[in-house]
Amino acid sequence: MTMSHRLRQSVVPILPQGHRPIRVLHFSDLHLTPVRTKEIADIKSWIDLKPDLVVSTGDFLAHPDVVPTVLHAMDQLLELPGVFVFGSNDYYAPRFKNPFSYLQRDNGKRVLGPDLPTEDLRSGLIARGWKDLNDQRHELTVLDTQIEFRGTDDAHLNRDHYERVAGTPIDCDVAIGVTHAPYLRILEAMSNDQVDMIFAGHTHGGQVRLPWPGGSKALTTNCDLPNWRARGVSKVADEPWLNVSAGMGTSPFARIRIASPPEVSLINLESSL
Repeated sequence: MTMSHRLRQSVVPILPQGHRPIRVLHFSDLHLTPVRTKEIADIKSWIDLKPDLVVSTGDFLAHPDVVPTVLHAMDQLLELPGVFVFGSNDYYAPRFKNPFSYLQRDNGKRVLGPDLPTEDLRSGLIARGWKDLNDQRHELTVLDTQIEFRGTDDAHLNRDHYERVAGTPIDCDVAIGVTHAPYLRILEAMSNDQVDMIFAGHTHGGQVRLPWPGGSKALTTNCDLPNWRARGVSKVADEPWLNVSAGMGTSPFARIRIASPPEVSLINLESSL
């Protein structure tokens, strides 16, 4: 399979003994426009990874006319069990900003562009059977595993209302949390409720990374998540596993990624030892 992005693979041992492994395709931050033909071809190729479940952590859109393109690119993936949340760029179109402002401390101010057709995207995904996790809970049975999902709307715009999904998991084999921006308030709330794993995006892996012994180092996460967790799978003590997707795209006004190539994650959930 020819790809213009990186495939990041990890094994996470959270399934009960005897359960079959589950291949989870996790993507984020497409920031699609109708003319991004290379990215559209990449999305179409992901079906060849043979996932059992698809998780999207938002920022599908970067253009007011791109919803049909997104649904077309994802057509075969939408035949699979899938869940999604939205990010800020699913609500508001990008606007030009100083690209170096991404590296500055977040002052809480947001520069918002025109409204995007969020509800068209939502209805298109739901019509194909995907579960909307924006401040909602849902359950899916994947292979022989019953999974409880809970998610929040975008924390970067303070649209998250975790209290609507709070509480310990009930009658499931695995509990998974999904959010776009991995702010610590979300991670801590899900950890307190004994979720097994959390999927997030938003960070672009730092977008600009510096060479560092053993690889590279993120300069920012664009939220309060520590920089060392800017991409990939990590775990701290008894907290849930966390996978942060470095995402596929960029703002149309700042198509710069340094030492943080576009990527998609394939997370193999397996039985714990």
